[in-house]
Amino acid sequence: MKQTESTNPELIQLIKQLKKAGREENVPIWLDVAEQLSQSRSHRAAVNLSSINRNTKREDTIVVPGKVLGTGSLTHPITVAAFSISETAKAKLDAIQAKYVSIPELVANNPQGSNIKIIR
Repeated sequence: MKQTESTNPELIQLIKQLKKAGREENVPIWLDVAEQLSQSRSHRAAVNLSSINRNTKREDTIVVPGKVLGTGSLTHPITVAAFSISETAKAKLDAIQAKYVSIPELVANNPQGSNIKIIR
């Protein structure tokens, strides 16, 4: 059976960047995120804010290798990095002064991947 690959150039570039950062800095978290983003769209993470709220504490930094959805609420400010985010989720993050950054920004700001949780 033929395995299909993503044709999204933004996603392909992000996966290459994560693999490079993971190998150069010897940081397994970036390799793990790249592997999860390499999966088909139906197998990528789609995480609701309610799940993020249950699994994080104040001021945590998380990465979602997929999309953040706006169902539920978030009660504490955190930093979220994801491949994509819904408009509802972005509005709810802004309302509580939580911060949304892209995954490349997170890699640039924290190349060692310290104190970052992966939420799937």
